Amino acid sequence: MQLVFHLGAHATDEGRLIRTLAANPEKMAQAQAHAPAPGAYRTALRDALLALKGGPADEETQENLRTACLRGASGPVERLVFSYENFLALPDRTIGGSGFYPSAADKLGPLANLFPEEETEFHLGLINPAVLIAALMARQNGRDYTEMMAGQDPLDLRWGPVVARMAEAAARCDAKLVLWCNEDLPLIFPEVLRAMSGIADDVVVEGEMALVEEIMEPEGVKRLRAYVAQHPPLSVEQRRKVLIAFLDKFARPEALEAELPLPGWTDELVAEIGAAYDEDIEAIAQLPGVTLITP
Repeated sequence: MQLVFHLGAHATDEGRLIRTLAANPEKMAQAQAHAPAPGAYRTALRDALLALKGGPADEETQENLRTACLRGASGPVERLVFSYENFLALPDRTIGGSGFYPSAADKLGPLANLFPEEETEFHLGLINPAVLIAALMARQNGRDYTEMMAGQDPLDLRWGPVVARMAEAAARCDAKLVLWCNEDLPLIFPEVLRAMSGIADDVVVEGEMALVEEIMEPEGVKRLRAYVAQHPPLSVEQRRKVLIAFLDKFARPEALEAELPLPGWTDELVAEIGAAYDEDIEAIAQLPGVTLITP
């Protein structure tokens, strides 16, 4: 069996990926994949992780987890897909005294050890740290900006070191690490869905265009749907060319902008954070064992 852990990050797809897979039970069954409902497994996973303390699960624990996770599956399952944006950290622990997602790499081994003999994949959507910091601030209850930042300079909160440590941890447990940038997700949503689920490229997934449609004018959505209906199935290359063409013409400008109302932040600081993010993505793409899905 293959285990896929979609790790977030916070403020990325907001649950769209797992909801889309869950809304395609027949396509998932054809791929012998299953995305269990969160209520069916999160408590079982949490209890197992606490009891195991990072060590490998015994057969009884694995069997109990399988029973919980396979509930609701409509056929044989060879690929289980879990999704939880707090796998790596709760929002109030995302920034710590040692930096950004300080315990992310330490979470991978224990997750892989839930089924130590099975193939494991870790999937993660990266996001511009400026947007993420603003989103985390909005999720803090009773904490101010200074407390949330834990003494960190925004320019020091970078994905490069975090992903490098995660890649090393994934390699130690012989697991795949699959990444993408959330900013690219409207263009690569179908490919990310398939990477997570194992659904074949030539199978149409209901809702795979929903994310790009959210940022388009209604007329563009209407024309895109008509075009896709007349030209199924599109190859990956064809689909991306079509989406880029439609977004160039019909994207809503306000849907592509993010509000970053944080104390003391300037346009110059946001630009610096964005430039550092771009540098990190270039470096991450070269890391051994990392698959980066790009447009």
